[in-house]
Parts: sequence; C-alpha cells; structure tokens
Amino acid sequence: MEESGKKSSNQEKGKNVLIIVLVILVVLSGIRLFADHKEKRQKTEEILLLSEENTDLNLRLDSITYQLDLRIQEIERLGGNIDSLLLIKDQLLQARGEERERTLEEIALLNREIDRYRRVIVAKDNDIAELKRLNEQLFSENSDLKSTNAEIEDEVVKLNIKTQELEEKVTLAGRLRAENIVIAAVNSRGREREGEFRNRQLEKLKITFTLADNELAPLGTKDIYLQILSPNSQVIFDVAKGSGTFTIDGREEFYTVRQDILFDNTQQRLTYFYEKGSDYAKGRHQIRLFADGVEIGFQSFEVK
Repeated sequence: MEESGKKSSNQEKGKNVLIIVLVILVVLSGIRLFADHKEKRQKTEEILLLSEENTDLNLRLDSITYQLDLRIQEIERLGGNIDSLLLIKDQLLQARGEERERTLEEIALLNREIDRYRRVIVAKDNDIAELKRLNEQLFSENSDLKSTNAEIEDEVVKLNIKTQELEEKVTLAGRLRAENIVIAAVNSRGREREGEFRNRQLEKLKITFTLADNELAPLGTKDIYLQILSPNSQVIFDVAKGSGTFTIDGREEFYTVRQDILFDNTQQRLTYFYEKGSDYAKGRHQIRLFADGVEIGFQSFEVK
C-alpha cells in the first residue's frame, strides 16, 4: 500500500516536470517568434526607407542634371567653356543610370556630390552673368566699330570719287591742244594762199599748227591724226596717200593723214600736206585734229 502511494506520487511529479518543460518550450518558442517578427518588420521598414531614399536621390539627380543642362546651353550660347560641365553631366548620367538599389552609405555619398555640384552651378551662374556683361560690351563695341567702319567706308567712297574726279581733271588737263592752226592752199608753183580758195589754187592743202605748252601732258610718242571733212561732213581719205582708220570714243573713224611725233612739250610746230588729186567740192570744209583718242583742235576753210 505504501509502495503504491510512492509510485503514484512519483508519477505526479514527473507529469508536473513535463508540463513545466512544455510551458518553457512554448514560452521560448513564442519569444523566438516575436523576435523573428520584430526583426522581419524592422528589415521591411529599412527596405522601405532605403527605397524612398533611392527614389528621392534619383529625383535630385534628375533635378541637378536639368539645371546643369540649362547652364550648359546658356554658357555655350554666350561662347563660354563648357568642358567641365559636360564632365559633371556624364558623371550624373552614369549615377542615374545605375539600376541596382544603393546602400545608405552610397546614397549619402551621392547626396554630398550633388551638394557639391549645386555649388558649382551657383558659381557658373556668376560666370554666366559675367559672360552676359562681356557680350553686351562686345555688342556695343561691335556696333561702334560697325558705325566707324561705315563712316570709314563712306569716307573711302568719297575719297575714291574725289580721286577719280581728280584723275579725270588731270587727264583732261593733260590733253594736247592744237593752237594757231593755219590752213593754206599751195598751187603748182608752190605759192601759198590763206583764206578762201579756188580749186585751181589747191594743188596741195597745207595745215600748220602748234602743240600748246602743257606741263601735265605725258612726254613720249604721239600719233596725231588729221581729218579733212567735205561740206557733207564726209571724211576725205585715200588709202594710197596714207589715209586709214583710228579709234575714238570706242568707234572706228577714218583719218586723212597722220604723223608720229615725239612730244617733248617744246611747243612743237607741225605741218601736214595733203594732195587730193581731184577738185574739192565747193563749200565749207573742216579740219579736225586728234591725239590720244580725243579731239585737240578744229579749223575750217572755204572752197569757192
């Protein structure tokens, strides 16, 4: 009886120990589950926070890249150097193009870089302001220079006109001039007669004149052409007697006789003889003299 009671008591004690062990295991399991849950929730919160940080960082990268583009365009328009800004832009685009999630340390590093780039942009704003000032100054100077150039060109045009006018005056002043033109009829006995002539007195026609003094006329060889014009204004010419053609005012003209002389500005006296070989028409004839493409003298005579 006593042994039976001891056995029952031992069984009761074993059962209680088992219950206690089970309770301890349940408590430990609960604690473990709670810790796992807490750790999992903490990791979830960290992941969400990291994702938000990455999103914010990407927005900052986009914003700083956009602002940088504006400065690059403005500085390039103003003619400034953009090499350093293009290098920064490449770095920003490379950072923005990374698809993996960044760590908090990487995000912090990039944020510091963005802050540094912002300071660069602020400095470039000052450069842009200075470039604008210099461009305005250059524009003003260019406007003044264009105005000055226009004035110079106007003066050059005026000077060219004056030079051309002066050259024309010198050319006009340098033309030869025949003066003291004397026309005489020479008969078969060599007797000369001035004034009005009859054909029987006109074995030869003699024209004498002096080249006037002219310091502006260039010295050298000159061709002096003489035209005898009949009353109907036709040039009397005979190729067999030395007549030919010459150019005056761009047109070809006949001449009756010509002489080559060496002009030395000594008031040279020139004489021309022309033997027509037939009667002259009655009426007023003209003598015209030419040199250097212009008329240098004029006279007339009457044939009765």
